[in-house]
Amino acid sequence: MSSVFTKIIKGELSAYKVYEDDKVISFLALDQINMGHCLVVPKEEVDHFFDIDDELYKHLFLTAKKIASVIKEVTDCVRVGFAIQGFEVAHTHIHLIPVSAPSEFDFKNQKKRAAEDMELYQKKIKEALSKADDQ
Repeated sequence: MSSVFTKIIKGELSAYKVYEDDKVISFLALDQINMGHCLVVPKEEVDHFFDIDDELYKHLFLTAKKIASVIKEVTDCVRVGFAIQGFEVAHTHIHLIPVSAPSEFDFKNQKKRAAEDMELYQKKIKEALSKADDQ
């Protein structure tokens, strides 16, 4: 059975996409810890990140690095927390979470946000990524 992420990749479910190429996709987490919380997901459905082939692994992490720098810029946070836990969805994904204090990096703080807030951050991150690519 396809994961929820595979359904997003195939266009069967909608998401607030901020980045996509032939190997990975990134979108705002449905439940945000802080606004700007993104997931970076390989298009290949693999449960454990250490089972991904080396080429895709490098691409996934380099893409996460690029998106994290933009999240930091857009949200003006102190750090972008990084987590791979894999309990919610059996499809490798990286959480990139803007935080300004260690106490904020807590999945218990996740909550749904208003659609207009999600759309605003989607737009901000996409625009910043586009500018970064132009440089």
